[in-house]
Amino acid sequence: MKTKILLVEDDADLGMVLKQYLEFSDFEVNWIPNPEIIIDNKEIIQDYQLAILDVMLPFMDGFELSKEIRKTSDIPFLFLTAKGQSIDKILGLKLGADDYITKPCEPEELILRIKNILKRQTEPVNDIVKIGKYIFMPSQFQLVIGEETIQLTEKESELLLLLSKNNHKIINRKEILENIWGENDYFLGRSLDVFMTRLRKYLQRDERIRFESVRGVGFKIEFPN
Repeated sequence: MKTKILLVEDDADLGMVLKQYLEFSDFEVNWIPNPEIIIDNKEIIQDYQLAILDVMLPFMDGFELSKEIRKTSDIPFLFLTAKGQSIDKILGLKLGADDYITKPCEPEELILRIKNILKRQTEPVNDIVKIGKYIFMPSQFQLVIGEETIQLTEKESELLLLLSKNNHKIINRKEILENIWGENDYFLGRSLDVFMTRLRKYLQRDERIRFESVRGVGFKIEFPN
């Protein structure tokens, strides 16, 4: 059975392109250009597994529409918008969005993000972690502070997630290596030191975040929640 997607986009050209591309990728898509149609018929939300909401909509923006949807449904959704400011991104995520993608976007990227959201529905993860002044999104491999977004590698993201889950606790080097790299050896240990240096650099804009290297034991991160 195909995954049913609700697409709310008022731009006729973009709406048609996205609908065709999503259907080509084996999704079933209902494209609605006017959010009032949803407000007047909220029960239609129950027919879908995911919603894509444009932010700049007529009559009601995507943020307000998402609030209305959340009153009757827990459907996962992502925002699609030309806005790129981090404040908009953070607002969208705080409203419960599963992702946020800016236009213009590559259709392949949109498909990948949709698949990641659907995957997380069966394999849930904590996708927003507050680390001091930073917003950390593990599944997107991103750190956001102010208007800056830092793109992490997969291993950097896995390491930061492990450290953040153990705030104020020392994690043994062996445990880190086996969790992140699958084994414990000298050369991987050297890689771990390099990765820790990178994370320190990424997080240096909040002086309250502290990394501690316990010689011969492991590492510890401390940050305000």
